[in-house]
Amino acid sequence: MPDAFRLSAFLPYRLAVLSERVSRRLAAEYERSHGLSVAEWRVLVHLSRCGAVSVRDIHICVNLEKPRVSRAVARLEANGLVQKIPGTSDGRLVAISLTEAGTAALAEIVPAALAVEARLRGAVSREDLATFCRVMERMHAVLDDDPQAKPRSRMDLEGLDS
Repeated sequence: MPDAFRLSAFLPYRLAVLSERVSRRLAAEYERSHGLSVAEWRVLVHLSRCGAVSVRDIHICVNLEKPRVSRAVARLEANGLVQKIPGTSDGRLVAISLTEAGTAALAEIVPAALAVEARLRGAVSREDLATFCRVMERMHAVLDDDPQAKPRSRMDLEGLDS
């Protein structure tokens, strides 16, 4: 390994650290107010956008491994925030959907999450933020062209111009 290598200057590491810090900051909000984990939050948000879907659909769209999604769904179901609906043609398949309590929990959490996002966005000018978003898209494009990189989900592609 080259002597000049510094992990703290390595772009993938810096991106991972920033992402983890933001995720943990958001998690502090929904964990404190509703006892939710990152995985549970992502499942709830996905269900609010997509309606009743399978664990597989959630796994593909929220960038979590299937076992984590399954555990999150089980905890959310135990807490009355989601429900499982058996498939009509195959009883082994189930669709997961929000309950009224799940919808209410999200309605309480989203404003705090948006406030964290607003603080982050407010730290830079509109122009710098637009540049940052373009740079992230260029990096995604490199990975989109890399056959060994995991593809982006539909959810990752929504709202790119925001």
